[in-house]
Formats: sequence, C-alpha cells, structure tokens
Amino acid sequence: MLSAKSLFQEILDNDESFRLFCSIAASGESQGGWENARIAALVPESERALAPKVARHGADEDKHGRIFTALMKKRGLRPVPVPHETDYTMLLEKHGIGLAHEQLKRDEPLSVQDVVTYLAHSRVTEQRASEQMELLRKYFADHPDLGRAVKMISHDEDNHLAYCHEELLRFAYAGHGRTIQRILRECALAEIAVYRDVSLAVMDHMGRILQWPKAKSAVLAAGIHAMYAYERAGGWRRMVSLTMPQRRNALGGPATTSVEFA
Repeated sequence: MLSAKSLFQEILDNDESFRLFCSIAASGESQGGWENARIAALVPESERALAPKVARHGADEDKHGRIFTALMKKRGLRPVPVPHETDYTMLLEKHGIGLAHEQLKRDEPLSVQDVVTYLAHSRVTEQRASEQMELLRKYFADHPDLGRAVKMISHDEDNHLAYCHEELLRFAYAGHGRTIQRILRECALAEIAVYRDVSLAVMDHMGRILQWPKAKSAVLAAGIHAMYAYERAGGWRRMVSLTMPQRRNALGGPATTSVEFA
C-alpha cells in the first residue's frame, strides 16, 4: 500500500535516494543559516533587540544542515550536488520571495520594511518546515538513526514558527498590519507553487533512483497536484494567520548543539 510512511521508508532504505534527500535538506538549511546570519548583522538600529533572535534562527538552520550531513557520514555517504529544480530556497528567491541575496551581501542596514518582509517570508516557510518535520517525527521518532535528529529539528522548527508569529504580531500592533497581511498572502501563494514544483522534481529524481514503475510515479504526481489544488483553493490561509503562540520568546536563548550527530 502506498503511504507517506512507506514512501519515506523506501527513500531511507536506499543509499542513493537517502543521500539525495539529505543533500537537498542540508543545502536548504545551510542557505537559511547564511541568510539569517546576514539579516542579523544588518538589522536596523531601531530593531537591534531582534538581532540575537535572528542570529539564533540562523544558528539553528546551520545546525540542521550539519545534522543532515552527519546522517550521511554515518552511512559512509558523501553529499551530492543539489539539482537546480529541487532547490526550494533558491527558487523562492527567484520568485521574489524574501530578501534577495544580492541585498544581503551588501553591508547596508536593512529597513524596518525589510525586517517585516523577512519575518513574513519566514512565517510561511516555517509553517511548511514545521509540518514536514511533524510528519517525519510521527513516523520516525523512534528510529535508531533518525529519531534524535528528527525530534531535535522538529522542536526547532516549531520554535521558529512561534517566533515568527510573535514578532509579526508585535509589528502588526505597531501599525504594519495591512502590509504584513499583503506580504503573507503574496508569499503563501508563491510558496505553494514552488513547493509543488520542487516536490514533483524531487519525486522524479527519486523515481529514477528507485526505479519506480510509471504507474507509481503517476499516482505520486497526481497526489502532489491534488495537494496544490487544495492549497490554492484555500489551504494557503493556514500560512497567513497570526496567533500569539504558547511558546513565548522561543528564540530568546542560545542555540542547542548538534555534537551528538557529528
């Protein structure tokens, strides 16, 4: 029977598919780490109190990248180049979502508007990350190799999402509410399309590695398109709502280490 668990298990059991999965994940997390580190360095003076939280966010993303790399190393595997069409972070930037890398490479302070844009982008993408890790935690929390990594990353992603909610609400109360809702909506609608395209590309690569029959690949592609149709029809709204989280000041402390995965 084709299920999310059986699909993940099949990818996990094959060295080549596992290596591609971890390479894609490690690359995305490392890019996120760099972006957050640059944003933390460029936060405007009026928002300097936010900088340590942004830096913590970046440190967490770097840690996740190291964890995925360590999981490969544990199986004697080396990372592989990430196919262009599977690079979620790069494709989001190409669609104008978030802050451009060219801007972050300059040593010019960001504006408050830039910070709001960054937080809105993060609120959408962290929703996706939190949901994906929750799914992996559901199936593999007790896995001897993946269990600790999945639980740690899932906890961090939930913290990131809580932080985005809390900081965006702070900016909304300060008068940026309409701008935030506009950016959230634009970002969510772009993200669901990018996520669909990346999912199709990843499944295409996995299908070739695992030699899936055409019928299986067609069923998986149909499921991805159906998910997009649901999100386009209204599922995207879960990505734009703002509620005060139970986890307050979720990024107020130092990042936890990944030493046990090295």
